[in-house]
Amino acid sequence: MFKGLGTVINVSAIILGSGLGIIAGSRFKEETRNLITTALGFVTLIAAADAIRQLWNHNLVNALPKGWTILTLLAALLLGALIGSALKIENRLEVLGIKLKAKLDPNGSTPFVDGFVSASLLFVIGPMAILGSVSDGMGAGIDQLVLKSILDGVTSIAFAATLGWGVAVSALPVGIYQFAWTGVGLILGSVLPEYQVLAMTATGGILLLGISFKLLKIKEVPVGNLLPALFLAPIIAGLLHSFA
Repeated sequence: MFKGLGTVINVSAIILGSGLGIIAGSRFKEETRNLITTALGFVTLIAAADAIRQLWNHNLVNALPKGWTILTLLAALLLGALIGSALKIENRLEVLGIKLKAKLDPNGSTPFVDGFVSASLLFVIGPMAILGSVSDGMGAGIDQLVLKSILDGVTSIAFAATLGWGVAVSALPVGIYQFAWTGVGLILGSVLPEYQVLAMTATGGILLLGISFKLLKIKEVPVGNLLPALFLAPIIAGLLHSFA
């Protein structure tokens, strides 16, 4: 096996699943598509809750000063929102989606931008994308990424049925993101301490919560502008760990 094989499998699963979803989606009525989107919103909500519960994981709680777990998350989100808004990440993602749409979906027959942005964020958020890629780079196996590939493939079928080709194109940022973490595994030869991964996971849960709100049409949350919080959380947790 070569380093990066897990990400290749993951990207392939997203593209294949998207293709199947588009074929099936063309036969769905609009009411059915809306219902599928709502169901996806519910599932994303559950995934968000599962990630957020790591705030109370004893490994994270014990690694930080007493009572600072939620404050760590808050600090990461506030700083992340400031940085993301200044960099206009959400707008840049949308602009990239619009440019790709002009080439791949010029007739505007699908909600390309929504599919690209939502799927990109959904597929890169979570500990498996990071730990799986780092493990792949270290030569420790691709088990985690194979599992993630199955989950992403099934999810992309449902997403593409309602959101179109944008879901398939989301494989590009997923590939870049995970190959980058595979490089980290090659260079560092080790993974983040568990408490830092837990802090990142809980923060990712908040971002997933924003995506679920959008899918359920509860509130339009510019989740892209919160992405820096995902990387700030383990850094802040690491700094606070020295005071625990």
